[in-house]
Order: sequence, then C-alpha cells, then structure tokens
Amino acid sequence: MSAKFESPSHAAAPQRAGSATAKRKNPWKEICAASIGNALEFYDLLIYGYFAVVIGKLFFPAQDETTSLLLSVGTFGISFVIRPLGAIVLGSYADRAGRKASLTASIMIMMAGTAMIAFAPTYEQIGMLSPMIIIVARLLQGFSTGGEFGAATAFMVEHADAKRRGFFASWQLSTQGLATVLAAGISALLSYYLTEAQLNAWGWRVAFCFGLLVGPVGLYIRSQIDETPEFKQIIAAAKPEKSPLMTVLVQDRIKLLLGIGVVAGATAFNYVHKLYMPTYAVKQLHIPATSSFIGALITGLVLMLTAPVFGTLSDRYGRFRVLTISMLMIGLTSYPLFMMLNMWPTVTTLIIVQGIVGVLIAACLGPIPAMLSDIFPTQTRGTGLALSYNFSVTLFGGFAPLIVTWMIAATENKMAPSFYVVATALISLVAVITLGRRMGRQP
Repeated sequence: MSAKFESPSHAAAPQRAGSATAKRKNPWKEICAASIGNALEFYDLLIYGYFAVVIGKLFFPAQDETTSLLLSVGTFGISFVIRPLGAIVLGSYADRAGRKASLTASIMIMMAGTAMIAFAPTYEQIGMLSPMIIIVARLLQGFSTGGEFGAATAFMVEHADAKRRGFFASWQLSTQGLATVLAAGISALLSYYLTEAQLNAWGWRVAFCFGLLVGPVGLYIRSQIDETPEFKQIIAAAKPEKSPLMTVLVQDRIKLLLGIGVVAGATAFNYVHKLYMPTYAVKQLHIPATSSFIGALITGLVLMLTAPVFGTLSDRYGRFRVLTISMLMIGLTSYPLFMMLNMWPTVTTLIIVQGIVGVLIAACLGPIPAMLSDIFPTQTRGTGLALSYNFSVTLFGGFAPLIVTWMIAATENKMAPSFYVVATALISLVAVITLGRRMGRQP
C-alpha cells in the first residue's frame, strides 16, 4: 500500500495482519458461522421488499395502488436512513469489543424487528398505529444490517489467509445470494399455493415467521465461534482504537469517500434487479407474481454460486481490474437488458435476464468486501467497512425501488430504471480508477 495513502497512526497495521495470517488455521468453521448468520439477516431484509405490494395494501392504504406502493417501498427505504447509525454504533463496537460481539448483537436486533412485522396488526385493525409499528420495525432492521456488513466482512478476512482474502470475503455476498434464494423461493411457494385473499390475510406473515424460526440457530452458531486472530493481537497489545469513528472520519476520510463511490454502482444495480425486479415484473411487465419471484430466485442462485469465483479472480488478477471490467459491463448492458424485458415480457426472458444479472452482480460485488478490507487497517476496519458500505447503500441502493418507481410514473418510460443504473455505474467506475491510482495499483 502506498505510503502517501496510509495514515501514520496505523500504517503498520496491515503488516501485522499479514504476518498473522501466515500461521492461521483452516478458517472454514468461522467463515460458515458468519455466513449462516449473514444469510439470515439479509433474508429478513429482503422479504419485506418481496411483499411490498401486499404490505402497501395492508399497512399503507391509499386512494390508488401507485401511491400505496410508493408508501410501502418508501418505508423500505426508511430502514436505510438508519443504516449509517447502525454502521457507526455496531462498527465501532466491532473495533472496540470485537467482531464476535458485534455480530451477536446485530442478529438479536434483526430478530426483534422481524418479530414486530410478523405480528403487526393491520391498518384496518388499529389505524395509524399500524404503519408506525412497521416503520419502527424497519428502523431496527436497518440498524442491525448497518453493522452486519462491517463486522461480518472483517471477521471473514481476518480469519482467512492473506492471499485468499478475496475468495473468503466474497462469501459475504454469496450468502446474500442464498438469502435471495430463500426469500424468493418462499415467496414463490406462498404465491403459488395460496389464493390472493389467503396471501393478504396471513400468508405473507409465514414468510417473516420463517426468519424468526431459524434466527435462534444463527444466534447459537455465532455464540460458538472464536474471535479473529488479528483482533486478539490488538487486545493483547492493549491497542484497540479508542475512537475508531473519529479516526476514520479524520485520517481515512478520502478512503471512506472513495469506498462509498466504489459501492454505488454495484448496490444500485443489485437493488434494482435483485429486489425491485419482482415488483417491476408484476406491475410493468404483467408477469404473474409466482414467476416474478422465480426470476429473483435465479438471480440469487447465480450470485450464490459465482461470487466466490469472482472473489478468487480478484485474488489472482487484482480487485481493481475485476471491478473496472464489471462496472463497464453493467453500464453497457443495463439498457439492453431492460429493452429485452419490455420487447419480450415473458417468463423465459425474465429468467434469462436475471441469470445474466446474477453473474454481473457477483462480478461487481464479489471483490468489494476484500477491497474495502484492504484499505482500512485492523484497528478501524469494522468501522471503515461499515461506514463506506452502508452510506453508499443508503444513498444509492435503499431508495432505488422508490426512485425508479417514481421515475417510471413521472416519465411514463418503463426503461427509466436502466438510466439510474448507468449513472451510478459511472460513479463507481471513476471511484475504482481513482482509488486504484491512489493506492499505486493499476486497476
């Protein structure tokens, strides 16, 4: 790492980390433990988006369906407003108390938010208190997720060999793919076997209860794992960062801003295609709900299988090179993909497009956890990872469903989502190239 890009106060941290990894044991137990909990958290996050239409009718009734849907996806976006606060609190907690402690806290908070949604009375039953319960629950889920990425990614890379950090860190995204498979699969089954009346009455609650049933399993698994060797070294040396947040904001602010830019295009593409696409398929393409969920399931399955492949490629050929190519591909293919969907609005087209999308999401997101881990030292890694990722997700991803829904309504152009994806991909491309040059590496 270039000296001009590393702050003096912790310039030696990466060297200590590198020496530690050489003697590390097989990390698969810890990677799997973190991955399972990570999948459960993102399942709870995604399932709300997949039932946005139903939730809009039950908790945010309005004079027309578009307004109801806007309120529902807007509430989905509200949870992202709190994510930076979760990143600050739980990210700093991971740097002060340890990665394991932060991971345990995040999954407990997520379970509380999910329980509130699963058993919330509808607007018809208790009036305005109903949407307020949903909003509070979404804020809890957003707070939890805000700390999950930083702690989970730091945990994975610090248990991994230095030469394979891209591969092991990519499992963070692979398990997000698993979460998509579970969420979309359960949504498809419910929409297929239940009538619309049954789905509106109680079926949607089953999907949230599934997350509650498996949540204790993830909590137990996380309670059994060991802290990372690198963090143990810091504790043994009595050198934990007293204020990791201030250190990141003052000494690493350029890294933080560039990290936010790097994530922008990937998270916009991810949320538009993986989360919003079932709603788009139903509302704009008039594809049955069950089939629309199958499209999302395909995306999740491809992401789950290919994210480690691109993580491995980033270890071999460099994070910046892989990310530069993937961002170019996203920018160039987004409009044609939406054109295909609108010219041939069939289930077959949707599955083909979502399969391509899964590969592209894996290509851009697979190397990102290791890249962000590389630029922040051990003492502030949890905070730096959490802030850079979650600020970007909040700005460019969380409100993507709301933004593209509004863009379609305002322009009456079904291709509008592709314009948003292309703009954010350009931001990321500039950030990746700039970060690579500042670090003295060719992207």
